[in-house]
Amino acid sequence: MKNEYKLLKEYIDGSNKTVAVTGAGISYLYGMRRLKQSVGMMNARRVFSADYVNKNPEKFYGIMRDAFLDATFIKGPSKVHRQLAELERQGKLYGIVTQNMDCLHTIAGSKNVAEFQGSFGDNMCIGCKTRYYDYNIWNKGHMPRCEKCGSPVIPSSFAGGNTGEAMARAIDMIAEADLVIIIGTTGFRSEEYLSKMKKGTKIVQINLGTTQFDTIADLNIKADAAEVFDAVFNC
Repeated sequence: MKNEYKLLKEYIDGSNKTVAVTGAGISYLYGMRRLKQSVGMMNARRVFSADYVNKNPEKFYGIMRDAFLDATFIKGPSKVHRQLAELERQGKLYGIVTQNMDCLHTIAGSKNVAEFQGSFGDNMCIGCKTRYYDYNIWNKGHMPRCEKCGSPVIPSSFAGGNTGEAMARAIDMIAEADLVIIIGTTGFRSEEYLSKMKKGTKIVQINLGTTQFDTIADLNIKADAAEVFDAVFNC
């Protein structure tokens, strides 16, 4: 295992542009709940509709707190989130592509993050469509309301907002990378962001379980990501 850590460090040190791809695994391990646990038998698509939110704003907020927000604002970023932010600060990580909308990468200090499924940092009023680019509106103990019209404010991706710009950023990052490190994801929508990866780009996967990346990764590390990055920092 130590040889794998050493090889990963060599890959990172020799890379001009390293991009991390993260998924729900790095959040579930540190306190995030699966949405189905919070919604129960309710249809998630119905819960995310403007009609449901209008009729049940505080219930919707409670679901969001249970599924996402308590972990975001009470527990906060995991060690892995902070390790990735430190790699970026050191100039060893170009950016992060994530399916997570919990803003934990941003809270940890990462600057170049493409949240291709939407984000609690990109919100829209369901009434007048005013946008609010601030995740802190979700940390006030009640449903966010529009300052202009008083209607509920929800993540733009739930309100029909276009996430194409974020996916385009993700694709651009992957296209420029010469090293892609996949952490805690089984590959949701990976066919989109990996489609433009240039020939010769190395892929490293850090995942405890088996995923579709096992057969294409140049290096598979079946270990906890925090342990792996601790070793990389201390090599």
